[in-house]
Amino acid sequence: MLLRSVRQARRVWRRSLNVPLQYSTSRATVETDKYGIPLTPTWSVQELLSSYPAPSISPATFKRLHELSALLPPEEGTQEYVKLKHELEELIKLVEATKLIKVEETGNVGIPDGRVIAEGSGIPLDRTPRENGDVRGRDLLSYASRSANGMYVVETDRSR
Repeated sequence: MLLRSVRQARRVWRRSLNVPLQYSTSRATVETDKYGIPLTPTWSVQELLSSYPAPSISPATFKRLHELSALLPPEEGTQEYVKLKHELEELIKLVEATKLIKVEETGNVGIPDGRVIAEGSGIPLDRTPRENGDVRGRDLLSYASRSANGMYVVETDRSR
């Protein structure tokens, strides 16, 4: 009985190696590679932003933005003007879409701790094991070619 179950499991496993993995989302089943990475994009920023209303920049605002940036605006009506104005409107749409995201209040107003080692548990530098013959501190001055009053002396070509 156990041997038959093992053989059956082995057959199912071998068959699964030949079929790409799939997972389902709320929309449809997405085909993935053997590591579970989707073969085609599942969503795009362009698709998301297309649902938001397109803002419009007036020629005066367009000119003012260039003045504030210390740039010369392209002449109104040229292909460059139309392209640049469209790109700016798309950026404004992205910013406005970002403003619509509702962020939950966590109550913690401070800056998040971004350190790798959490606060209060650091590397104990004072407890590092010393090897015999390990020279530390002011004893290192003995290796300097010149020292005076417990300080390294460095010759320079500059005159003061």
